[in-house]
Amino acid sequence: MTIESETHIERGPVGDMALRRAAIAWFAVAATGQIAFVIMILVHYGTNTVSGNIAAWNDKPLIKGYVPGDTGGNVMFGVHVLLAAVITLGGLAQLVPTIRERAPQFHRWNGRLFLVLAVIMAIGGLWLTWIRRTWLSPVSAIAVSIDGFLILVFTAVAWRLAVRRRFAAHRRWAMRTFMVVSGVWFLRVGIMAWMLTAGRLGMNTTMSGPADITLEFGSYLIPLAALEAYFWAQRSRRTAIKRLAAGMIAALTVITAIGVFGTVAFMWWPYMT
Repeated sequence: MTIESETHIERGPVGDMALRRAAIAWFAVAATGQIAFVIMILVHYGTNTVSGNIAAWNDKPLIKGYVPGDTGGNVMFGVHVLLAAVITLGGLAQLVPTIRERAPQFHRWNGRLFLVLAVIMAIGGLWLTWIRRTWLSPVSAIAVSIDGFLILVFTAVAWRLAVRRRFAAHRRWAMRTFMVVSGVWFLRVGIMAWMLTAGRLGMNTTMSGPADITLEFGSYLIPLAALEAYFWAQRSRRTAIKRLAAGMIAALTVITAIGVFGTVAFMWWPYMT
């Protein structure tokens, strides 16, 4: 780098602060939505499972929930849904710096549990998709399968880096894992954000319309792209880049908030009370 180009690099904490505040705001909105997701799972699926009324799973519209006579599929579905509550809470806890700093042992064991459950959930999701045929269209099956494959790859990389004690790289891959593990949640939030702003434009009943396809693949590709932009801005010494990334995250926070509101109000609230 030449001296001339060096003089054009803006230094200082302003950009870092904007980036940090934007990230915290997004996390606060996302955490609120994910906790609501957990509550819905525990109240609806948890109580009905514990009471033995598993047929009530279908009270909430599903592609394929409880199926009479399909013991294996019903067990797999029930385990998959209930574990979603555990992995969601575990993933959120891993992203809280205070927990990592003040309870490092909990952070390590919770991280191991999160990665193990991520593998179980990915394999279970692939089984439900292709063996139980829990999909509305082939394109939706492909989209969720790619997400499952990415979960398996990312968890392997994150685990290997942790074993090698390359913790900075491990955290980045753990955050990538969080994003793809949350793909199902992002999809629901994205669907509601779209419907509240554009109606059903580009959607159909088999989730194969242009908007549906964009949301299905975007449910993990868009969060991953946003995360990479965040990492890039963190590494940059240019305030303008940090502010640009902060603005992008702020825009995504607004979209996430709209989606969380819609998802809680119209998808989950009747099953949370």
